[in-house]
Amino acid sequence: MHVEIEAIRDTLMARIRGEIDLATADELREIIDGRLKNKGYKAVILDLSGVSFIDSSGLGFILGRYKKIKGQGGMLYIVGARSSVSRLLEVSGITKLIPVYANEHEVIQR
Repeated sequence: MHVEIEAIRDTLMARIRGEIDLATADELREIIDGRLKNKGYKAVILDLSGVSFIDSSGLGFILGRYKKIKGQGGMLYIVGARSSVSRLLEVSGITKLIPVYANEHEVIQR
């Protein structure tokens, strides 16, 4: 797993590559939560275009970041999910809570 973090104005962009599972979810949580502390971000974008697999720990990671940024008055967005990941997001109900876009430019231009 690899994550690339970028600040775009008041948005935190996290480009994730690899798998989000039991072995990586805690590390991802620590990385992103560490960046969210006292930074005043209004949005978090999780770019999942490089994610090949996600399990229940990964879903928990996503929901946890959603609750965290929502609690700070912000919003979480998911972009670029591959079809297998996208299907899991839909089946789990996450897409009813979190907007999903094809790419980051659609979110930034909203």
